[in-house]
This record gives sequence, C-alpha cells and structure tokens, in this order.
Amino acid sequence: MTDEDEARARIVAAADALYYARGIHEVGMDAVRDASGLSLKRIYSIFPSKVELVVAVLSERRHVWDRGLAQAMATQPGPRGQLLAIYDFLRDWFESEDFRGCIFINSFGESGPTSDLVGVMVRTQKADFQRLVERLSLEAGGTATLARQLALLAEGAQTSAAIGNDPSWADDARAAAEALIDLALGRRAA
Repeated sequence: MTDEDEARARIVAAADALYYARGIHEVGMDAVRDASGLSLKRIYSIFPSKVELVVAVLSERRHVWDRGLAQAMATQPGPRGQLLAIYDFLRDWFESEDFRGCIFINSFGESGPTSDLVGVMVRTQKADFQRLVERLSLEAGGTATLARQLALLAEGAQTSAAIGNDPSWADDARAAAEALIDLALGRRAA
C-alpha cells in the first residue's frame, strides 16, 4: 500500500465513523482531520471537496454491505434460503453496537436532494439491492412484485430498527418475508 493509499484509507475510515455516528452535515473537515491524524492540506489534496469524501465513504460502505450480504447468502442453499438470509444478515447488523441505520438512507436524507453524486450513489445501491432480490425471487419461482415486497421489508426494517433501537425488526421482517415467499410459491406455513 502506498502512502497515498494509506492516507486515503485513514481519511475514509475516520470520515465513515464520524458521518455514521453524527451525520454528514454535523461533521466538519476539522473533525476528519483530528480523527485521521492528517493535516487539512493532506486531506484536501486527496479529497478536494467534502462531497468527494462522502462519495468515497459510501463506496467503501457499499463494498462492506455487498461482502457481508454475499457471505450471509452463501451459507444458505437455494434462492429461498438466500432471500431469508438477507434478514439474518440484517439482524446481525442491527445488533452491532454502532448500528445507526442505513448510511445510504441517512446520506440521502441529508444530502441526496442537493447532491447529485450522493443521490446517484444511493439510488444505485438501492437499485442493485432490488435487482439482487428480484433475481433470487425469480430463481425461487416468485415474481418481480414479490421481490419489491421483500426489498421493502428489508428497507423498512433498517429504518425501524434504527429509529426504535430494536434489532427484532429484522425478525419481524424475516417472518413476513417467509410468509410472502411461501404464499407466492404455493407453500403452506409449517
């Protein structure tokens, strides 16, 4: 790793922790400087604007989300099990000590309407998640409508768990997802 790569990683990690805990607009570049241990001059040489730093943070979070979701789904055989693994992944995430909701939803709420770059990143992440759920739904014998319902359950659970500080929203979303899947696939609940 080059010095530039190391500095970039330190800045992104510092900004990520701060933005996630306090919000984008509450965190100034001076706080990122203090948390990263790098000078403002160094930070601005790598990220000429705060928006570029926000985009880098969202990009890193996207990689973390994709990896975690893929690992959770890999533990389950077949598309039905993989769909339900999404909610197990959410439960584990909701139980983490630093859980503050979905950084994509949070970022869109703060900056999406006024920042085209943030809006595009968030919309892309949400659309890609929807496509993943749709692919699994179709592979399981379901429909695109089922996929939209399942994605809505996952998104709603994220928001509800964050606002209510209650990880059990993942369990409720999983139970509802299982019922919807079984209904769509013509299975009877056990």
